[in-house]
Amino acid sequence: MKFQPQSLTPYVSARHYFGSEQRRHRERADLSLIQLAEVVNSSKSTLARIETAELMPPPDLPSRLDAALGTDGLFHGLYQLAKREAHPDQYRRYMDFEAQAEVIEQYGAQILPGLLQTEDYARAFFRTLPGVTPEKLEERVTARITRQDRRRSDSPPFHWAVIDESALRRPVGSRECMHNQLASLLAQVDTPNSMVQVMPFNAGPHSLMGGSLTLLTLADDSTLAYEEGIDIGHLYEDRASVKTWRRQYERLRANALSLAESAELIRNAMEDYQTCDTPPS
Repeated sequence: MKFQPQSLTPYVSARHYFGSEQRRHRERADLSLIQLAEVVNSSKSTLARIETAELMPPPDLPSRLDAALGTDGLFHGLYQLAKREAHPDQYRRYMDFEAQAEVIEQYGAQILPGLLQTEDYARAFFRTLPGVTPEKLEERVTARITRQDRRRSDSPPFHWAVIDESALRRPVGSRECMHNQLASLLAQVDTPNSMVQVMPFNAGPHSLMGGSLTLLTLADDSTLAYEEGIDIGHLYEDRASVKTWRRQYERLRANALSLAESAELIRNAMEDYQTCDTPPS
């Protein structure tokens, strides 16, 4: 069956326009994806994903495209725009990458990362959001808990989380809910597939206090960074930005408690949520 190229939507974003221009100039030069890949020292799959805006162009590609296609800095300029914009469907893209990641590294500040949340904790948190109907609430809880299925599979990703102490001390839901959540967290502190460290209050301020951060390492060893604030997130795919976020995360992890110290602090926090019916931890 003859290959049919995917239709493009060039005016959705600068990234989409970059991809559509790559295809337009490639076809004008009568080059296939394989031929262009050989000229610019890339791969056919990478160029195909760039054309459909599924992948952010690597920073060294625009200049090679300009040289190969004689476009006089066109792709260099488009890349400067594309790398600064928020991708219109970046959360969906983030979820796609999360499902493929072999290593997931996270920092959670005021709230625990979704991959570590119990169902009751997630439900209690989503109830705080404005305009959430009972039906929408259950949809969100189901979606969040379903994301954890891969961690319980035969080939789970390795998950390393640094949790701010504030996420342990701030009650979300009932005392029983928090006790069970911290018990679940404690069980994941040091396993073959997970590690959890706590960033204690006495460590002082740090650069990631204002939000949360996730680093996703894929099978090809490429890494993406997803930084999230109160109601907006940004997916970073270019190497320079990811390197900057990686350094901040490594500094954070270096200043966090050890695994043993983190487990002890979590146990200490659990005591605050014990009830008469709660068995001792």
